[in-house]
Amino acid sequence: MIPIHTAANIVAMREAGRLVAHTFAAITPMIEPGITTAEIDAAAERFIRAHGAKPAYKGYNGFPATLCISPNQVICHGIPGPEQLRAGDIVGIDVGVILDGWYGDACITVPVGPVSAEAQRLLDVAAAALEHGIAAAVVGNHVGDIGAAIQQYVEPFGFGIVREYTGHGVGRKLHQAPTIYHVGQPKTGPKLQEGMIFTIEPMINQGTHKTILDKKDQWTVRTADGKLSAQFEHSVAISADGPILLTLP
Repeated sequence: MIPIHTAANIVAMREAGRLVAHTFAAITPMIEPGITTAEIDAAAERFIRAHGAKPAYKGYNGFPATLCISPNQVICHGIPGPEQLRAGDIVGIDVGVILDGWYGDACITVPVGPVSAEAQRLLDVAAAALEHGIAAAVVGNHVGDIGAAIQQYVEPFGFGIVREYTGHGVGRKLHQAPTIYHVGQPKTGPKLQEGMIFTIEPMINQGTHKTILDKKDQWTVRTADGKLSAQFEHSVAISADGPILLTLP
């Protein structure tokens, strides 16, 4: 069953989402060549806890860190560690917080210094893909309209759209109904109603949409062909006046 949230719930979710946005603002200036992903993760955890919240991912199903940090060919769920970022990398940063019992969840992908034209094109298309998905998140549309809007925009560029990892409902829990696919058919799936809250988080690959899960850590997901991947995500509330982006500053 898909939860329907009250206006007061949405206000509370907005505060959690705002802290996510402020966390991005605190850590993105650190993203320079030579920094380790563990250093970024530690700074994010300090910031989140200093603002009266808890990291949503740390300990979730055994995940060991505050952030998912996913450089280059890593699609999602990258575990921070001693790896240093290099000039020309792109790196996905996924932030989740719990504030007063409500979850905020969003992701950005950023360049590490100047990047190649091909990498920048991927970043631009991935960011625009999220915007196309959000534009379809209106009362009366269906979940399938979101995926269709993303797919119709992205595929002409020759990029792959990840199938196995999706958006999801979010509220008092990190993952709940509905599942938001980033490919789909218009007018299929549950109808969108005022008060629904979910993430839209397309993962766009430079090559194939196929993925590989790291057999050792059972978290890190990479592109099957070793090419780049980029992701952008917002938590979105459905309202009579259009989609409300909860994870803005």
